Amino acid sequence: MFDEVKELAEAYMKRDPAATGKMEVVLLYPGIRAVRSHRYAHFWWTHGFRFLGRWLSQRARRKTGIEIHPGAKIGRRLVIDHGEGVVIGETAEVGDDVLIYQGVTLGGTGKDTGKRHPTVGNNVLIGSGAKVLGPLIIGDNSRVAAGAVVLRDVPPNATAVGVPARIARIDGKKTDYASEVDQVTVTDPVYAELVSLRNRVDELTDILSRLEK
Repeated sequence: MFDEVKELAEAYMKRDPAATGKMEVVLLYPGIRAVRSHRYAHFWWTHGFRFLGRWLSQRARRKTGIEIHPGAKIGRRLVIDHGEGVVIGETAEVGDDVLIYQGVTLGGTGKDTGKRHPTVGNNVLIGSGAKVLGPLIIGDNSRVAAGAVVLRDVPPNATAVGVPARIARIDGKKTDYASEVDQVTVTDPVYAELVSLRNRVDELTDILSRLEK
């Protein structure tokens, strides 16, 4: 457990520019507390003491604002930045070196049975308020933009943006759906298409008005 806390502290120091020291991170950051509590809850859950596992997870939720179901599988060095409102469902799986911002949901659609929640690969970033729903897969090294609603698989090394989310970048190369994708300058591909359609309608309206004259 000590080694994991040390790993987590180092991960937060690398990814959070507001962190001023490892002691601050270990003692004050809710993400570390939530992950540590989840380890205990998951142990009891998987060993048949489900009530105890659930009690520990709900206790951590009240104290941190982060709800991780005791059945979820969490990898190493998970960084939950701020964390308020983060929800990770029972059958969710999260890989190593994942960064999750506040308001993220790894949830279900309500239509699936068995494996109901997402599988998130290694080195994935999920932006603030993003919703990843259903038994889909987020590939390694992928990015989910803030506010995106992901309902389908995201391939490795890709960026998903929009509602519903579409792929805006793969292997660092732009697709036809967006011109720029990062946490600061994200173009919603659906919005871009609507703007294009509106411009085209304006052009056609102008042509018709001239013909009528």
